[in-house]
Amino acid sequence: MWGKILGKALAGGLMVLLLLIPLFSGKYLPYMVVQILILAVFAMGFNLLLGYTGLLSFGQAGFFAIGAYACAKVLLVVPSLLLGVAAGVLAGALGAAFLGVLCVRHTRIYFSMLTLSFGMMVYSLAWKWREVTGGDDGLVGIPRAPVGIPGILEIPMSSMIHYYYFVLVVCIGAILLLRRMVRSPFVLILKGIRDSENRASFSGIPVRRYKLTAFIIAGAYAALAGSLVPPLENTVTPPLAHWTHSAEPVMVTLLGGIYSFSGPIVGAACFYLLKDLIVRFTQYWLLCFGSIIVLLVLLFRGGLVIFFQEKVLGRLKPQGVQEVGHG
Repeated sequence: MWGKILGKALAGGLMVLLLLIPLFSGKYLPYMVVQILILAVFAMGFNLLLGYTGLLSFGQAGFFAIGAYACAKVLLVVPSLLLGVAAGVLAGALGAAFLGVLCVRHTRIYFSMLTLSFGMMVYSLAWKWREVTGGDDGLVGIPRAPVGIPGILEIPMSSMIHYYYFVLVVCIGAILLLRRMVRSPFVLILKGIRDSENRASFSGIPVRRYKLTAFIIAGAYAALAGSLVPPLENTVTPPLAHWTHSAEPVMVTLLGGIYSFSGPIVGAACFYLLKDLIVRFTQYWLLCFGSIIVLLVLLFRGGLVIFFQEKVLGRLKPQGVQEVGHG
């Protein structure tokens, strides 16, 4: 009870803060929050595979890049932000469906290595297919197109504040949709597959079909995150598809907690803020940043959210409630 009340209070306070940030801050803080929101959506889609299905994918950056390039190509032709984002999500979902048919046939390390190979295949295509992707130069001059129906009702997105609220609405909607999904029987079956794939199969559950569905959803979420990048940066480059970019949602999820719904959100905020802070002080930021992430993961077993729930919220419970729970 105390956990739910505190959780709702924190969520409400966070929403108010996010809505007010552009009103009292400069240009950099909204940009930073947009980056955190994009990383959070990216990591939450990944956690549907790792935390709920037990599948470790090292190729999510490939779907991130597919969404980014698809959105960029549409925006360069049609000035509609919603159409560009929708095209990016659709392209990522189709790519995940195609590659997922091959990946979900394998388990454990074989699945991980296969996703890594396909992710690097997308990176190679982005690097070599110059006619479509622009090669190492990438796609540049991507407009931040307006939202709405062209010629009827359009909301300009050229202002960073306008785009900030657009990303906020899209990301909050994606998070709420995933939360609804997590509470559905579909994810209960995914948890059963995670705990024992053989038992789930013997129970008559089509394991591969459910794993493929989870893979497609995770790919769509990665593509959604990727499709929000081109209007923000006005460019798309091949490093978005590199395997090092796939490591980010892994570290974010481990930092926040793989068995907690809000873990990737907390992990994304901590990950980006730490990175932004360390870069300001040293050119060897990768060494320092990696060391701190490893230290945090080792100290907070289960993630920051689980640690907070057990060590902080556990002490806030009345003693009588604890005794009844143990009885």
